[in-house]
Amino acid sequence: MPTSKLLVHSIIFILLSYGSNTVVCHTKGIRPKRTASGKLFAVNMTQVQYSEQQFMKWVNFVGSLNHSVFKTAKNKLFPSYTLTVDKNPNYGDFTTIQQAIDSLPTVNLVRVLIKVHAGVYTEKVTIPQLKSYITIQGAGADKTIVQWGDTAQTPGAKGQPLGTFASATFAVNSPYFIAKNITFKNTTPVPPPGAIGKQAVAFRISADTAVFVGCRFLGAQDTLYDHVGRHYYKDCYIEGSVDFIFGNGLSLFEGCHVHAIAQLTGAVTAQGRSSLLEDTGFSFVNCKVTGSGALYLGRAWGPFSRVIFAYTYMDNIIIPKGWHNWGDPSREMTVFYGQYKCSGAGASFAGRVSWSRELTDEEAKPFISLAFIDGSEWIKI
Repeated sequence: MPTSKLLVHSIIFILLSYGSNTVVCHTKGIRPKRTASGKLFAVNMTQVQYSEQQFMKWVNFVGSLNHSVFKTAKNKLFPSYTLTVDKNPNYGDFTTIQQAIDSLPTVNLVRVLIKVHAGVYTEKVTIPQLKSYITIQGAGADKTIVQWGDTAQTPGAKGQPLGTFASATFAVNSPYFIAKNITFKNTTPVPPPGAIGKQAVAFRISADTAVFVGCRFLGAQDTLYDHVGRHYYKDCYIEGSVDFIFGNGLSLFEGCHVHAIAQLTGAVTAQGRSSLLEDTGFSFVNCKVTGSGALYLGRAWGPFSRVIFAYTYMDNIIIPKGWHNWGDPSREMTVFYGQYKCSGAGASFAGRVSWSRELTDEEAKPFISLAFIDGSEWIKI
């Protein structure tokens, strides 16, 4: 059976297993007497045990996925040639990053390393869809900085507001992108609470198979737009105020430092999974969450939003409830929010909303390794 059909059949089976009298794993208190097929529960099986049994069927199913919505990734790791960027024309091939990218063929099929020497590069950068296999390497995240200051309400070429998508300082639309030891910054200051049109993206990734190592993403509202595709963030620093890691990617954050600069209330994530069929979500492993303000771990931008924090240190800025339903209580039935062996004053599960989960070893397993993003196929760092 093709993988896509297997996915649909499996989901239908799981949904039918719950039936009209049973609720999904995050809800509590309803006590069905029979399964959807009319069978009585097994002897000595409580409603909670039955719910857990059905939930584990789903967890095992997710863990077996090859993320079939994506093609098999065949990365090209060794650069065929290298370009250099330096603000002084005497020391580089180009004086801006965009010039270096524009010099590549319209359809790029080989790995190109663009070394960006130390300096502050005030420019707005876009990598088009067909220019794949680009590596941007700075001289150190504290030494090489790319910055711009657009917001969602900044007028575009035709006088219309840019919108959040186009506000990005650095935007990548091609697969197999790699960034190392560089800072991406949106210079827009932290907006006052309730301000309209102040979304200001520092970096947007809108393509599959991207790797970020030792990078910094600096902004306020909507700093990192993890739009679509599989992505891996290793030892990165991400700073912002509200929904500052957002989008509908399938992404693993490992060893990253997430830092809030919220004035009052903020949120780390706004994951946008909109359907049970979408194989997306954010997983944070061995990370730390620090900063200012009162912080939600996530808000349910998508009705099936999925975020996991594992082995992560949380400072005392975390709001005890942990998660926000985006003002839509129906999303509490469909989101997947979990913690696993987290530490710190903000990590206590005691006050969390009833529709989040404290994961067991078995439940956490599909989300805490490179297998979550099929990483063994395309990550070699």
